Amino acid sequence: MANVADSPFAKPVTAAVVLAAGADDASRALLSESLGDATVAELALANVRAVVPASHIVVVTAPGDTAIREHLGADLTYVEQTEPLGTGDAVLAARDALPADAAALLVTYADTPLLRTDSLRGLLNRHHLLGADFSLLTAVVDQPLPYGRIERGDRDQVTAIVEPEDLTASGQHLHEINVGSYVAAPERLFAQIDALAATGEHRLTEVARQFIQDGSTVVTYRSLDPDEVQGINTPEELQVAADIVLKRLFMPKKDTDTTIKFGTGGWRAVIGEGYTLGNLRRLCQAIANEATRQGIGSKGVVIGGDRRFLSRESAEAAAEVFAGNNIPVILLPDDVPTPLVTFAAPYTNAAYGVIITSSHNPPEWNGVKVFRADGSLPLDEETDRYQDEANAMSVDDVISLDLALARKAGMVEDKPLTEPYIDAIEKIIDVEAVRGSDLRVVVDPMYGTSQLTLGTILSDMRVRAEFIHGAHNPLFGGVAPAPDLQRLSSLINIIEKGAGEYDLGMATDGDSDRIGIVDETGEYISTNDLLLLLYWYLHEVRGEKGGVVRNLATTHLLDRLAAHFGEESFECKVGFKHVTAGMDKIGAVLGGESSGGLTVRGWILGKDGIFACALVAEMLASTGKRISELREMIYEITGRLYTEEAGVPATPEMRVAVPRRLEADPLTHIGPYPVESISHLDGTKIVLENDNWALLRFSGTEPVLRMFVEADSPEKATELMDWLKGFVTA
Repeated sequence: MANVADSPFAKPVTAAVVLAAGADDASRALLSESLGDATVAELALANVRAVVPASHIVVVTAPGDTAIREHLGADLTYVEQTEPLGTGDAVLAARDALPADAAALLVTYADTPLLRTDSLRGLLNRHHLLGADFSLLTAVVDQPLPYGRIERGDRDQVTAIVEPEDLTASGQHLHEINVGSYVAAPERLFAQIDALAATGEHRLTEVARQFIQDGSTVVTYRSLDPDEVQGINTPEELQVAADIVLKRLFMPKKDTDTTIKFGTGGWRAVIGEGYTLGNLRRLCQAIANEATRQGIGSKGVVIGGDRRFLSRESAEAAAEVFAGNNIPVILLPDDVPTPLVTFAAPYTNAAYGVIITSSHNPPEWNGVKVFRADGSLPLDEETDRYQDEANAMSVDDVISLDLALARKAGMVEDKPLTEPYIDAIEKIIDVEAVRGSDLRVVVDPMYGTSQLTLGTILSDMRVRAEFIHGAHNPLFGGVAPAPDLQRLSSLINIIEKGAGEYDLGMATDGDSDRIGIVDETGEYISTNDLLLLLYWYLHEVRGEKGGVVRNLATTHLLDRLAAHFGEESFECKVGFKHVTAGMDKIGAVLGGESSGGLTVRGWILGKDGIFACALVAEMLASTGKRISELREMIYEITGRLYTEEAGVPATPEMRVAVPRRLEADPLTHIGPYPVESISHLDGTKIVLENDNWALLRFSGTEPVLRMFVEADSPEKATELMDWLKGFVTA
């Protein structure tokens, strides 16, 4: 068998010399300055560690400098440059400490924390692929910087490195600079350094020039990110660098990212990018590990999937992992709504419920929601444990059992729970009150999972229901399956053309935990208004006393209605786990959010669009009133407020700039309107007079900055929204 090292694709063993001696005390002090959660030197070394193993990294320090060692850790090798003769001499100081097997040597600096790992990786890769004698990292910039300029010949080969002071008029067009990171075979590099040192020259730039001049094969890797060469020599430049580091933290990751990251409603990612079966298996292994540690594995898990691409395959892969860890699995057949899995966890006394879904995200996404034994979403500290353990795993850490074997051994049971779920809803919903009401509705499940369950409930109520978009279509008709005004045009058109034929339009999102409502005239009813109607109905008609919980992006009219009833209202962060926690805290009868999710006391600890649709049908039948009539009646109690929502792509720059501008210039007014208070509970909420407010919040599930306003008039709402848009894009 051939040795792997003999493969034409094998890369040479690489070592690195990182220069950290500095020219003076000021340059050395810079290395210990903070950039985000690390120091300048730590960030620079993190990039090197990503391409060279710690055992092959040598850090060159000034005599007696122990601070660098304390910052960088004991797993690296340290040597001292006895005299500050120059950068070439500093490299020579590392010669005897380098591993003997190193065939390529990367030379870089501890004061370049903004270099990207991919730039160092690209430099090493080109050096290897092109069989170069010497390689250097370059960058193209438009600003004048004190770096040598790269001059190229007719065949694009490097012909010279020209210092800025030596540029002639004809060389002013040169914008490619020498960044100062190099790669060469150790023996070749040291031979050049020794030869120049004998003439009294100790600068690495001169070594680079010697390779160019003697006809060696010199190649470059060109960085196209100007942030990489941002100088860090003043407090102002250090602040700019800190902004760059923070911006990169929020940079959307592409195909190379395999990180599992939970948001407000589970883990979601683009299929084939972050969402892969490999990542899913690692996450399930982490959850299985937690169940084993807690001694609850024998209670088992309930697993289901929605109608998205890979959902069935993912549910089966998840079942194999839990079964492989001796944790029994109830595998729900076909596609199921998320609220059914929320219900199933406590119904079956399982340790966890797991649903493969990306909810209302566009069709190219998928993800996972995890529910605890009581059906509630785990809090941040729990999901942090799952994701951190999963991200630390390799594929070899996953234990699984083939599904056929797991079924044969009884570790995986295929069991539908649709009927128990429907029965539980019909114990709370007054089905008899709806029978005989002759309600006629149109339902848009948006190609999602509610058709069987909601269709059965409406049939039991004797509601005449027509369904649209009920086929299994993983592309969801080419749009995100979110039941909002922009995506319910078909439902609205049917009701408008019916001219009074229909009492109601209902919609649920892709995994059926959100609701959308259209009244008998074809007008879209916002969830804010629907929450008002249902709170009034539960409190006044059904006699369910108690307060109300809303997230901070939901209407303050709920607070007014609660005050009218003499009940408590509670504001919480975005994320339904915070809504249900708030409901428990104040004993609320209803909890909801403006994005379409709600639940009531006594039902599951999660949002449920199917239950909500059934409750709306009961409300219409019991009151004998249309949605439009009920709404006007409630407005007589609460008055009117008008809302607007908008979202813009959340660029990394915005994530840095928006909070900084809010801190630097505290708001006293939005336009002519005085600010009463500012809350940072979740994003930035600016509270004005008379329950008017404006909210800026970066989404926890998508790269979007969301903006919400509520005001006394539509014109004022538009005025506030225009102000927000101008602020975030300034």
